[in-house]
Amino acid sequence: MVDGSLRTGQRSNSDVGQYGHVAPQPVDAPVILKISPTAHIAVGFFALGLLALVMAAPTVFAPTMVLPVVASIAIMRYRTVANHDEVTARTLLSSRTQAWTDVEGLRFDRGSWAKAHLTDGSDMRLPGVTFATLPQLTSVTGGRVPNPYAPSDD
Repeated sequence: MVDGSLRTGQRSNSDVGQYGHVAPQPVDAPVILKISPTAHIAVGFFALGLLALVMAAPTVFAPTMVLPVVASIAIMRYRTVANHDEVTARTLLSSRTQAWTDVEGLRFDRGSWAKAHLTDGSDMRLPGVTFATLPQLTSVTGGRVPNPYAPSDD
């Protein structure tokens, strides 16, 4: 059962077993993984820092005030929406949808967000998907994405 009060599509504690294991079962509602809205606080501090430069030389630095606006828009737009059949990665200017059958696996590079390695050899970045959110993907995909926190069968 999905708790509608949680923003990232997290499940309520009643769905989580011992060791944080979520049973892999298809869920009708998609999981939405996105950047935390508290990131806007950092953008606010960035804007304050830029404001000092703007006050020093308004004609030169005033155009830089567009940067915090773009950063806030990116925070609101970047997300990954996953359901049982497909995954959609939304970036600042575009969206890309792939069927889970086209995904060979997920990997984590230098960045904190996962990359889906596709059957055609290309990669697709999944904004908001971190190692900690993999159990949510396990649940919504019916086990196609393995849960790294599940107890081993050894």
